[in-house]
Amino acid sequence: MFELEQRDPDTYRKETRKNTLILIVIFVVLAMGLSTLSVSFFGKPDGNNFVWNVAGVFTGFILTTLIFKRILWYQPWMNASVYGWELKRCLMSITNIMHHVENGIEQNDITAIKLLRFYHLGLMQMHRLEGNDGGISELQKPVQALLQKIEALELDPQQTRFDPAWINEVKQKEKQTQKL
Repeated sequence: MFELEQRDPDTYRKETRKNTLILIVIFVVLAMGLSTLSVSFFGKPDGNNFVWNVAGVFTGFILTTLIFKRILWYQPWMNASVYGWELKRCLMSITNIMHHVENGIEQNDITAIKLLRFYHLGLMQMHRLEGNDGGISELQKPVQALLQKIEALELDPQQTRFDPAWINEVKQKEKQTQKL
């Protein structure tokens, strides 16, 4: 279950830039250090040590990934980056089944309507957080069309929660509709 949170765009961008910089520094230090070590231990003084340099960079990448996933991800100062990543994952999971969602909306499927409303709200928030005002203006027509449908069906327009189970529910409903 994912819930949209109120976030200040300036603070979000500042924190995610800082987190990215920290991750880059960790990678650079590990990649350069491990490349230097691999060349000094396994390289030839007068030979081509390209393979050992690449091995060090690759090992640095793997270690950076492990440090990120096992340690940094859970740090409180990574909260903004984790939130952005989770929001983008939710939006992508809806994008991947958008044809199912659109078919469900044509049939007034409440779950499909909830998914699309969350998608619109989440996408607008992501555009705001990333400073993409053009993306928000492109969404206005689809958002207004969906809001009219929500109003006609007397549903709550504040769909700030995403339940991953809704994805399968919408796909299953469409399969059942196609069988009829």
